[in-house]
Amino acid sequence: MSDPLRRIDALVEEDTLPAPQVRQQLRLAAGLTQAEVADAIGVKRLAVARWEAGLTQPHRGNRLKYAHLLRKLAAKHPAAVEGAPDEG
Repeated sequence: MSDPLRRIDALVEEDTLPAPQVRQQLRLAAGLTQAEVADAIGVKRLAVARWEAGLTQPHRGNRLKYAHLLRKLAAKHPAAVEGAPDEG
């Protein structure tokens, strides 16, 4: 069962990331490319692609920046998180 409050809490925690699918949905809702997100965080586009695919996780410093960006995007685009699966 999906728990919307748990997904919202995950977005509010300082370094907790939402599920990979939600990361991509938030980026797309904001009209951003992976390259733009990568540039903002200070990593290569391939890193963002891997994070969104769930293949890797960002290291602590990048994780904090990425989580901050995703929280901001979630606040601007709440519909992007509705009905999304929980992080597994």
